[in-house]
Amino acid sequence: MSVAAILGGGVIGGGWAARFLLMGWDVRVFDPDPEAERKIGEVLDNARRALPSLSDRAMPAEGALSFHSDLGDAVGPADWIQESVPERLEIKHKVFAEVQMACRADAVIGSSTSGFKPSELQQGAARPGQIVVAHPFNPVYLLPLIELVPSAANDAALIARAKDTLTSIGCFPLHVRKEIDAHIADRFLEAVWREALWLVKDGVATTEEIDEAIRMGFGLRWAQMGLFETYRIAGGEAGMAHFIAQFGPCLQWPWTKLMDVPELTDELIDQIASQSNAQSGQHSIRELERIRDTNLVAMMRALKAQDWGAGAVLNRAEPPAPEVGDISQPLVTVERAVPLDWTDYNGHMNEARYLQAFGDATDRFMEIVGCDADYIASGGSYFTAETHIRHLDEVHAGARIRVETQVLLGEGKKMHLFHRMFEAERELATGEHMLIHVSLETRRASVPSDAIATRLSEIAAAHAALPVPDGAGAAVGKR
Repeated sequence: MSVAAILGGGVIGGGWAARFLLMGWDVRVFDPDPEAERKIGEVLDNARRALPSLSDRAMPAEGALSFHSDLGDAVGPADWIQESVPERLEIKHKVFAEVQMACRADAVIGSSTSGFKPSELQQGAARPGQIVVAHPFNPVYLLPLIELVPSAANDAALIARAKDTLTSIGCFPLHVRKEIDAHIADRFLEAVWREALWLVKDGVATTEEIDEAIRMGFGLRWAQMGLFETYRIAGGEAGMAHFIAQFGPCLQWPWTKLMDVPELTDELIDQIASQSNAQSGQHSIRELERIRDTNLVAMMRALKAQDWGAGAVLNRAEPPAPEVGDISQPLVTVERAVPLDWTDYNGHMNEARYLQAFGDATDRFMEIVGCDADYIASGGSYFTAETHIRHLDEVHAGARIRVETQVLLGEGKKMHLFHRMFEAERELATGEHMLIHVSLETRRASVPSDAIATRLSEIAAAHAALPVPDGAGAAVGKR
């Protein structure tokens, strides 16, 4: 079992703890704050609600979480140590000195710093090459970007190992090749923040109007395509060169005040705070976090369906499909959490999502018998001819469901499947499906390949000894 040590249990440290823990790592937390356990517990509640919704497979079993009053005890067995203490260099230097007295020499020490360069963090360290910047974005348990910033003191092998670790927990490690204050993303955000402060101070826009300008317009473009790809499209068929030629001169115009920061007077701070309270004060911070998480899950799942941006990262991190077990028993074809966006106005899983889960189960069973992507590309597949679903019990977002599949008939062109959906031992629904093998060239029924016919017949024969499942052959309104 891999072990992560989290130093500092605030918003960022708590997010790191949640991501490591829910990705199957044991997590050891050091934070002298007497409220640390409560605060991390609340972050974990949100993470457990949101992170499994990004996966279409069952996530690893959750690791063990422990809290430690002694820093050395926390870091001793750790493979990865993540520092998220306050942004004061002298505090970080003191923490690193204590860590390196107790930790393994081969452990990676990552810093969540948003501003310091790794060479600054490494000053005076016993093993400078062990320390790197691993700067995340909030919420750490959902957003994949980690700015991984090394210095000349860091060995290439350690950086490669750090990338592998971050990738394995579903993150996107962006290797920043040159040290620079505030790295890449925060420098960009700082520029936008400065301009926003001026727009408020000069009475041009309120905090709410600025946020609407972002989320109703370019923010949506940035979320899936970033800055340069967005502007490349703006250049039309001629591309980026045309865009720069057309809009480059604007950079000389006095549109912004990026190099000039308004004085943060008490009056300006009160103005911004009161506008922000009017904009969002009706929600608690925890409510805003859940609203944010739900929106992020929906957007990231949409990107996942397109295998694009953050969605492509999720696809690469998707756990493997359930293994084929004893074929004399119904096969587990789906294991997953019910995503946040699968619920309806009644607060439980939408009826269309039952069909989606059963459709996924059918797809997995097709793979098991050999009707996989390569076979389909060769010109054969199964089409569903008839479906009957019984909704037996309700299930809510976050519930871990599994589908067990029994073959009722598998011969010739026909494949007759019966799916049962469970949460633990509670049966939620059944789905009965008749599929016909077709030629994708003629779009007509055809016999499957010998390999598929043999594998399907083998499982069907094994399942023939099982009792006929309750509900099989039932029609609507009849028992």
